Amino acid sequence: MKRIVFLIPLAALFLASCAGQGPTTLTVMTHDSFAASQPVISAFENANHVKLVFLKSGDAGAALNKAILTKNAPLADVFYGVDNTFLSRALDAGIFEPYNSPLLAQIPAEFKLDAENRELPVDYGDVCINYDKAYFSTHNLPVPATLEDLIKPEYKGLLVDENPASSSTGLTFLLATIVHFGPNGFLAYWKSLAANGLVVVDGWETAYYTNFSGSSGHGPQPLVVSYASSPPAEVVGPITATSESPIGSVLGPDTCFRQIEFVGVLKGTTHLALAQKFVDFMLSQQFQEDMPLQMYVYPVNSQAKLPESFVMFAQIPAQPARMSPDEIAANRDSWIAEWTQAVVH
Repeated sequence: MKRIVFLIPLAALFLASCAGQGPTTLTVMTHDSFAASQPVISAFENANHVKLVFLKSGDAGAALNKAILTKNAPLADVFYGVDNTFLSRALDAGIFEPYNSPLLAQIPAEFKLDAENRELPVDYGDVCINYDKAYFSTHNLPVPATLEDLIKPEYKGLLVDENPASSSTGLTFLLATIVHFGPNGFLAYWKSLAANGLVVVDGWETAYYTNFSGSSGHGPQPLVVSYASSPPAEVVGPITATSESPIGSVLGPDTCFRQIEFVGVLKGTTHLALAQKFVDFMLSQQFQEDMPLQMYVYPVNSQAKLPESFVMFAQIPAQPARMSPDEIAANRDSWIAEWTQAVVH
């Protein structure tokens, strides 16, 4: 009996010690536009006894550069936000662990661009030019329909774009112009845009929320390089049959380019299994259905349902510009350098 009495306090002490341990911290590096609802985040945290920390690190290009520069001492366990324009740079840097998530079975093949599953698709959206409907109505000015329209004098100073060297959105729009005008013709077009008062900022957040007149920023430019899925974001209040978004999208041939965003487990994580669970979570129906009204992107999971506002107000281009990841990889850096020399010197 003495031995039993001795063991019981030890067991109680062990259980009390375990109960007192706090949750594991899992750090997720993202671009600045990442957003998810708190109930969804809490669902993952509670189910896995984990505290999620989101390390916002600038636009997608800047965040990826930070992840690459710190790969020998990674700042996070997971990285979300690499898109198809930066995908090859991320994979060549060797910063991701392959992970064959079971949720990949619910994602169409068109979104799976890495055969080794180091980067897994999470969402997609069409980068387009958004316009402020009120501005064009009050100024009795037609909305530009093509890329060529943007260099006409009546649109001087009306467009704000993101720098492709620091912004995936800006790079994606640059690629759309290369598809349309060709590798030998796009620079002349950009020089004409610059001469017509093009405004260039570092990232999407600044372009959309500070410069664009059609968003909550109420800035000076009524045209912004953003997304075809941005119009639902501007619909405030209950949706009715007469509801209308204050902004629209220019959907002419090659004016939009499809962007796919990915998530990956960073090499060097000390929480590999937990990081993989978070990747599964981002691909799950719960997270995928939360994304449209948080980041205004489309889910890649075929089982995820779209919110009513997306169905009513998001616009899909009939002829988006397309370019293979291999062509992007082979030319991206030289195209950005040429653009910089021609536009911002």
